[in-house]
Amino acid sequence: SREVHNAGLRAVVESLLFTGPAADEFRRAPCTRAGHHSYVGGLIEHTVAVATLVTETCTLHPRLNSDLLMAAALIHDIGKTGEFTYGAEIGLSERGRTLGHLQIGAELITEASSGLDRDERDALLSCVMCHHGTDALRLRHFPSPEAIALYRLNALDAQVKTALEHGIH
Repeated sequence: SREVHNAGLRAVVESLLFTGPAADEFRRAPCTRAGHHSYVGGLIEHTVAVATLVTETCTLHPRLNSDLLMAAALIHDIGKTGEFTYGAEIGLSERGRTLGHLQIGAELITEASSGLDRDERDALLSCVMCHHGTDALRLRHFPSPEAIALYRLNALDAQVKTALEHGIH
């Protein structure tokens, strides 16, 4: 969260990742059940990779809102903290099955972002809600350059990691 200089956005990140109820699950959760980073701790590894890519992207494209993009990258998969069950194998929780991590994440972010003004909260949520692309949301266009960047950087890490772990199919 040191890379997020905007105090309001930093507070949201710190609440979700370090002090709030999802913080412990964030450190333990996998990123997927059978795809990329599908092991305990995989979520944090993926998050760090995407955040690292954000740092480089913002250097190349300094007009991007780096605080918004970094905050969104750090919390883009926070909904996965409520998506899984743990046992002999990783399963889906009831909320994970019925809502999925985008909706769970939107709820967590909304709860943690009461200190943001509406425009900041909307910008953050729009990036997170579009990190799998806009088709899932039936949007024709991405809402911001930061949302495009998060979508592409998330996909880059996920696809490269999948190819390295499971081969190219």
